[in-house]
Amino acid sequence: MQRIEAVVNPAAGSVGAGAGDLVRGLLANHGFRINVRCPEPGKIEAALRAAFDAGPDLVIVLAGDGTARRAAELAGPNGPLVAPLPGGTMNLLPRALYGDRPWMDALAHILEHGVARPVSGGRVGGRVFFVGAVLGPAALLGRAREAIRLRDLGEALRRARHALRSTFAGELHYRLDGGPERRTEALALITPMISRAMDEEAALEAASFDVHDAGEVVRLAIGGLFGAWRSDPSVAVAPCRAGVARSRRHTPAILDGEVFRLPRRTSFGFEPLLFKALAPPDPLDKTGGI
Repeated sequence: MQRIEAVVNPAAGSVGAGAGDLVRGLLANHGFRINVRCPEPGKIEAALRAAFDAGPDLVIVLAGDGTARRAAELAGPNGPLVAPLPGGTMNLLPRALYGDRPWMDALAHILEHGVARPVSGGRVGGRVFFVGAVLGPAALLGRAREAIRLRDLGEALRRARHALRSTFAGELHYRLDGGPERRTEALALITPMISRAMDEEAALEAASFDVHDAGEVVRLAIGGLFGAWRSDPSVAVAPCRAGVARSRRHTPAILDGEVFRLPRRTSFGFEPLLFKALAPPDPLDKTGGI
């Protein structure tokens, strides 16, 4: 690795001021030279593009989940290695690659022992995801989560009520691998990187949730906490390589923690190679998976 770029967002959930200097110093201690970009929040996309346009061998990203997903998307299967370090609040992709290591420990470890790891995932409505996606009105709960993060409890409650009312309308229909059309309140697409049920990297795990009231939501949530959600009678699980979802209007979705508004009819599928990560040589630890 001769040319290394880094994009650091000091405003991200667990980064903080001075992180850019720490990244630069850690790379110097390992004998690497690096160009570090610390953009303002509104200029992160431009900084990412500039980092990739510089033609590096490795792009280090220390920022939130959305920036990590975007960097991997920009790299693509033929681009440079990407190291998406845990700098956000959920850190979905970094945790799947590096476990629960703090970002400095994760970076030091991969600089000494890292290998190029192909990362599979999914694509829905033309957008990629590396950990998981949720389609349907239940995805509107993601906006409630954002309101909680901004400490706006009133807005969070309003959005949660709206999401639950929309969820029980049951207006999402889907097909898996050309099979029959089915109706569901929510469809989750889980990548092999974190699915405890998928032993091979050949398909997504598709889980549909047939809940009818808030009590069933609570029961399912409790089952999720204890890892027993797949055996819940309201859940149907199947492997899936390709499918299509449709709703009455647009399709709300959460992709790797980010909320999106997709078209009324949306196709999705498994992608065997989306980008290459600089990651530990050990097999991925799925104890933190779902």
